[in-house]
Amino acid sequence: MARAIALMVFIFALVPVGASAKDTRFWNLTANTITSLQLSPAGKNDWGRNQADNDSDHTVDHDERLKITDTAPGAYDVKFTDKSGRTCVVPNIQLAAGAVFTIEEKDLKGCTK
Repeated sequence: MARAIALMVFIFALVPVGASAKDTRFWNLTANTITSLQLSPAGKNDWGRNQADNDSDHTVDHDERLKITDTAPGAYDVKFTDKSGRTCVVPNIQLAAGAVFTIEEKDLKGCTK
């Protein structure tokens, strides 16, 4: 019995703390720096707070990753404004806990200035 307990303690000691608690992140693969990024449950037009505020300079540069907070996994529409003044909505992006989602320039259709 003592061996079984010792083995379990050893196994749990090898599992990293918080291994399942990775942050969900957005990876900006658009051509411009993003100044505002908001999420809405897909099709709801109920925009949440500016996630770009999670970054120290409140922007998301090209090829930068941004921590997404207070957002459950699911399908979301993503609305952003970039430094060029362009506003875009990308529909039906899947967010998974602890995963990275991207938006690329080729994903953008119907942006407005």
